[in-house]
Amino acid sequence: MLKRRHLLAALAALTLAGPALAGPAAAAEPVKASLRLKWLPQAQFAGFYVAVQKGYYKAEGLDLTINPGGPNLLAENLVATGADTFGLSGGSDSVFAARDKGLPVVCIGVSHQITPFVFVTRKDGPVKALHDVKGRTVTTWFTGANHVLNAILAKEGIKPDEVKIQPQQVSVTPFVDGAVDVATATYYNELYAIQSRMGKETLRTFVAEDYGVTFPRDTLIVSESTLKEKPELVKGFLRASIRGWRDAFADPKAALDTVMAIAPTLDRAHQEFMLTEVKRLMTTGAAKEKGLFAIDPEAIAKAHDLLLQAKVIGKPVDLKAAFDSRSLDALSSADRQL
Repeated sequence: MLKRRHLLAALAALTLAGPALAGPAAAAEPVKASLRLKWLPQAQFAGFYVAVQKGYYKAEGLDLTINPGGPNLLAENLVATGADTFGLSGGSDSVFAARDKGLPVVCIGVSHQITPFVFVTRKDGPVKALHDVKGRTVTTWFTGANHVLNAILAKEGIKPDEVKIQPQQVSVTPFVDGAVDVATATYYNELYAIQSRMGKETLRTFVAEDYGVTFPRDTLIVSESTLKEKPELVKGFLRASIRGWRDAFADPKAALDTVMAIAPTLDRAHQEFMLTEVKRLMTTGAAKEKGLFAIDPEAIAKAHDLLLQAKVIGKPVDLKAAFDSRSLDALSSADRQL
């Protein structure tokens, strides 16, 4: 994680305006707004940083500050209370949970079109197929990944109490050292660390989509009041964000330069790997046809039904109210595509 001085430097850097761009919105005084991320600065969020650095939000009439997230910060709470204008929250599951609790937040776009979690084991270990996890130790995060794990276990007819499911540490060392049979990883983060230490060829992975399970993640959210009262602000935010991501994918070296300037302690090789994986997650599924941040109603509905069945949410969520694609739909096709 960042040292305190680097984090303070990152916050200061993100409040600086990028170069002004010509356009109708740029003529008026920009509206102050903020985007709360789900974690500290890294390439997972490169497109947003690029959009700030290049002045794309300013061109849409937004003076946007990017606020980092962290382990004790929930974007849903901060957006619902008005502390932040926009948020990049955990995922579809966290949106369901927020709506279940009565928080007035709305998803206006989905970043990761497929499940970013993968479950990793050793090829030479005892778990050759998923049903082999019975009686074995599996670690996961109880912040969304556990729902994915339980869903694929259910698909195989495995009850959670038949598996030794434990909270996963920040470090992957317990898995590397053999204390854990199956560990959870994100494609862009922990998987890199495990592969770097053990070698890709020594690993076996279990992918949620192979079991008919998809949990779209990294959801863009806004409050109901902002969406209703400031629709042009929301559209401008989406248009500028997509523009930033388009540039990040077109010139990954420059995008990583931007990220590394904000968070210089990051490992660049890891960030290169991360950006490649994030591009894959963001440009698959419904995004192939509808463009970046597409909301796939079918995938959302399936994830909702799995969580409802598992009693993670207490009652059905109004999906049309919780996931609103009208702001995205109002953008031109050129504004949404890579």
